[in-house]
Amino acid sequence: MTTARAPRNRRRILIIALAGVALIAVLLIASLTRPGPEEPDATATAPTGQQTPSAEESEAPRVPDLSRRIDGDVAALGAVDAPVVMIEYADYRCPYCGVFALDTMPQLVADYIDTGKLRIEWRDVPLFGEDSFNAAVAARAAGQQGLFWEYHHAVYAFQGDSRKDLPREQLLALADEVGVPDLAAFETALDDQALQQAVAADAQEAQAIGVQSTPAFLIGQTPVMGAQPIDVFRQVIDGELARVGE
Repeated sequence: MTTARAPRNRRRILIIALAGVALIAVLLIASLTRPGPEEPDATATAPTGQQTPSAEESEAPRVPDLSRRIDGDVAALGAVDAPVVMIEYADYRCPYCGVFALDTMPQLVADYIDTGKLRIEWRDVPLFGEDSFNAAVAARAAGQQGLFWEYHHAVYAFQGDSRKDLPREQLLALADEVGVPDLAAFETALDDQALQQAVAADAQEAQAIGVQSTPAFLIGQTPVMGAQPIDVFRQVIDGELARVGE
């Protein structure tokens, strides 16, 4: 049952998430502007037993490892110890995210996830308003009953190539469509603050690393922007597998 308190709770969670993003931005700016160590003397030698890194190694950007590798994570596919993790940042009302979910992802599952080479971890980035946020919570609510990915794909199938509204009655209809066994528990979970905060935390992570559009991917240490052709994903995944010695 919808209550007047639920919208207020969602607004409060979003405000908290935005405040966290602002704090992270301040910390990032501070770290970038903090004076660095003095330049070493060009004639100095490395201490015994240590090697001075090459210019290429020194200048290579360090991509943070944001993979979670949580055993039992309903919003992840693939072995928890897969050699490469692909993080997907996406919105349920983004048509291009739907292209990846319905056309590209099944091929990656067959080629890389089913063979133990890749793990996909989902991150919610609700860019397109409250319906996007509510759909993200709904997918997690379905995940509580073991149907996260079934619900995930059902939302994108419903969206098609447009950005449709996702009111509560539609979220409930999709839950019924994919066979969520306890619809009453599902509807109650739509107002679960823990699920709402999980969505907000994903959005905070995405904004902290500069994700401004969806879909966006971090495959190992390689970012990929947009719903690229399958061959682009294969090339990057194969390159990351080679990098880690697989």
